[in-house]
Amino acid sequence: MAVTFSDLHTEQGVKSVEEHLAGKTYISGDQLSVDDVKVYAAIVEKPSDAFPNASKWYDCVASHLAKSFPGKAVGVSIGGSAAAAPAQAEAPAADDDDDMDLFGDETEEEKKAAEERESAKKDTKKPKESGKSSVLMEVKPWDDETDMKKLEECVRAVEMPGLLWGASKLVPVGYGIKKLTIMLTIVDDLVSPDNLIEDYLTCEPNNEYIQSVDIVAFNKI
Repeated sequence: MAVTFSDLHTEQGVKSVEEHLAGKTYISGDQLSVDDVKVYAAIVEKPSDAFPNASKWYDCVASHLAKSFPGKAVGVSIGGSAAAAPAQAEAPAADDDDDMDLFGDETEEEKKAAEERESAKKDTKKPKESGKSSVLMEVKPWDDETDMKKLEECVRAVEMPGLLWGASKLVPVGYGIKKLTIMLTIVDDLVSPDNLIEDYLTCEPNNEYIQSVDIVAFNKI
């Protein structure tokens, strides 16, 4: 049976997750699923100690997502602009790393999502009603000088029948760079995630802000 949460940007919304996770490790079942990723993306920040179940679950999901980045983490504290200045001063050799791939290779989650999309394309033998899918995308900027607010505006400005943008959040990557993770719901017969990326998100004028887009999770609704 589907679980419904609302207003996850509020304390009341986080409380509903806290109560749901009582005696549980994940939102649905005994393994990490796209349900966990959807709820994680909708929560603005890590729940406080007042919500121990939700806080522990949030750390667990964050740990799984962090596996997308194989580089060794040294610990980055993301605060105001004043706190960011020392980190930039400690990276004088950044100009020599223009070709560095900060986002790592394709993860197991991305491979699984790609396989599910290919399977959905091939399953056209029997006529059926148009279904919907929930997709989690990672939108990556060119560098730390990219205006992430403008980047998100470019993403949400893409409109078409069967496409509904959902919750989003900025996730630190390293070297002062953040990526945008964003949920979307699509009508399968009307919207192709691959065409959305190639024909809209990564072409002009959006490619002024967007370097690349990856599909992290793809799940039939």
